[in-house]
Amino acid sequence: MVSVRLFLTLISFVFLIFISVSESKVLEPHVAESFNVSLIQRLGNTCSYTVIISTSCSSTKYTRDQISVAFGDGYGNQIYAPRLDDPSTKTFEQCSSDTFQINGPCTYQICYVYLYRSGPDGWIPDSVKIYSHGSKAVTFSYNTHIPESVWYGFNYCNSASDSSVLAIGLRRSVIILLGFVVAGTTLLL
Repeated sequence: MVSVRLFLTLISFVFLIFISVSESKVLEPHVAESFNVSLIQRLGNTCSYTVIISTSCSSTKYTRDQISVAFGDGYGNQIYAPRLDDPSTKTFEQCSSDTFQINGPCTYQICYVYLYRSGPDGWIPDSVKIYSHGSKAVTFSYNTHIPESVWYGFNYCNSASDSSVLAIGLRRSVIILLGFVVAGTTLLL
């Protein structure tokens, strides 16, 4: 009887550890294999976005790199801002934040951002925060080197909804399983 209780307790802990690990997993920035800025639409209503790009303290003191940003929602609305860098105004200096007002098509909730870096210095962003009309601000944390001449960043458009549905389903399954474990343990007593 003690071994049955021990077994059930062990199974419960294994499931709890599995759920904790799977829910704490954060998507890392990645190279955008199929991203193409020439496909970005420039039609429709125009909205204003505030984009705050923070440079990592691990980055070089200043950069000559050319930096561009592209972001959008899960419905194909995309915004592209080429060449945000400007060495004469000290943009993208180490441990600093730069704010840009960018106009583009109106979007729903922003769920992806990609940065493009071209140049010799190896600029390192810390984060990108985007404020848009009628949606909550969204922050994408980088704090890693961006490879040269590729679009590099995050796309939570599909994974966010898929993972939240999966997490809700897993939580419900665990709650039901734990209910059975508690009921079984109580009956064995």
